[in-house]
Amino acid sequence: MAKQNKTIITCAVTGAIHTPTMSDALPYRADDIAGQAIAAAEAGASILHLHARNPEDGSVSLDPDHFGAFLPRIKQASEAVINISTGGSLKTTIEDRIAPALGFSPEMCSLNMGSMNFSFHPLAKRHEEWKFDWEKEYVANSDSYIFRNTFADIEKVATTLGPHQIKFEHECYDVGHLYNLKFCMDSGLFKPPVFIQFIFGILGGIGPEVDNLIFMKRTADRLFGDNYIWSVLGAGGAQMGLATTASQLGGNVRVGLEDSLFITRGQLAEHNAQQVAKIRRIIEDLGSQVASPDEAREMLDLKGSDRVNF
Repeated sequence: MAKQNKTIITCAVTGAIHTPTMSDALPYRADDIAGQAIAAAEAGASILHLHARNPEDGSVSLDPDHFGAFLPRIKQASEAVINISTGGSLKTTIEDRIAPALGFSPEMCSLNMGSMNFSFHPLAKRHEEWKFDWEKEYVANSDSYIFRNTFADIEKVATTLGPHQIKFEHECYDVGHLYNLKFCMDSGLFKPPVFIQFIFGILGGIGPEVDNLIFMKRTADRLFGDNYIWSVLGAGGAQMGLATTASQLGGNVRVGLEDSLFITRGQLAEHNAQQVAKIRRIIEDLGSQVASPDEAREMLDLKGSDRVNF
């Protein structure tokens, strides 16, 4: 693909992996999620990828009421594109996972393109005391989790949310997920151009080496030609390095406390906007420009914020 003129920054604000014990900066109350999302947009994020949390203990939530406590506030205070996760919890049904997106009809939502082992259990060894009772078991037992995204699940998401004109962020954790997406496109589930998030560094997925980024991109070029736009998510310590590389190869980038709690090696980030500001500075210092929310909407052919249900 030809190098694009501007780079879209996505910020994933809280996610479903990290827990409150791991960082005081991780937002889980509606006020904090909204505040950090708005600040990230002000720092340069044109897309906000959002999960909900139980405000009482920070556990992962798919309750539409928990989403509703922050979505309208973010929309009112920011022009950013709102992208609702359909990954949600690793232990619930696909119907539960897509319920928030179905109810709120955002401009975008994530869609994982294959089932996989998805584990973060090594993080349990880093902490002896936990803020909330649920955290240790949740993290330690993730070595037994299977992140289910069967072809039937993918079709369910596509046929349920497709009529809402929601653009999918196709999350691909390994090269096989690209072939899954190609199969689904050939089957008529998704129309080009598609937006693909290459994900590196999750235990159970492809590793965070630059060689793997090149391999994923070459595979996508072969499968999709000019019919895709791509972005890169590097988990943990791979976040900034892979984002920088992606931006110079003509891709887009994703940062945020969902993906990494750190601003640099050994130093916790103070908030999401700090990560956004850092990658924006890198992108601009290297001669590229960051896309505004409206430019991102045009690049991704989104329906517009006036057509969401919040």
